[in-house]
Amino acid sequence: MALNFVEQIDGAVRVQHVLVSVSDKAGLEAFIPGLVRINPGLTLYSTGGTFQALQKCLGASLAKKNLVQVSDYTGQPEMQGGLVKTLDFKIYLGLLSETYNPAHAADLQRVKGVAIDMVVVNLYPFARTIAQPGVTPEQARANIDIGGPCMVRAAAKNFLRVASVTDPADYPAIMAELNQSGGKLAFKTRFDLARKAFAHTAAYDAAIAGYLAKCPFDAVQKTYRMMRE
Repeated sequence: MALNFVEQIDGAVRVQHVLVSVSDKAGLEAFIPGLVRINPGLTLYSTGGTFQALQKCLGASLAKKNLVQVSDYTGQPEMQGGLVKTLDFKIYLGLLSETYNPAHAADLQRVKGVAIDMVVVNLYPFARTIAQPGVTPEQARANIDIGGPCMVRAAAKNFLRVASVTDPADYPAIMAELNQSGGKLAFKTRFDLARKAFAHTAAYDAAIAGYLAKCPFDAVQKTYRMMRE
């Protein structure tokens, strides 16, 4: 398999398409309307409870203009229970496509996709869940995030043009840079966010691995009733 090696990129990238899917919704009420104020033509793509939170943040008028359900964008409905929402070819094409690659541009055009410039994602609260007294293996298992880490890693891998935002504490600094630059994020900012994103997913996976390593199988077996052996 031939790998893509990139030599030419944009130093500053205008944030035009943003994918938002967060467990921790702190700070969205200022961050999301702020993004739209900086770039009134911005499009936000979102899912489930985050979509509802963004509707509230933006108000009816801006939500109608700037907010799109991921299922409407991909043409694929969410899996019942919300287990699959963003694991879609069209999403990852938008995250991983490279700026100066004509083949990638053709792929986007073929599926009527867009290049996603920013991902705002934080993960299911696994560590907080397992810290609770009396937590069951099933409660822990249900809080293992799949789509979130995939989006974070894809965006962080493509720091060449995509900002992977995992920490609400970074919202003010990102807003300040966008305000100063007319809606663009610098290469260094994207790289710094990628570093933080990979550290975030590494710590998340380590917490899951650590919990499973220490969880006795007897406790797991006791949680579930065997339908058949």
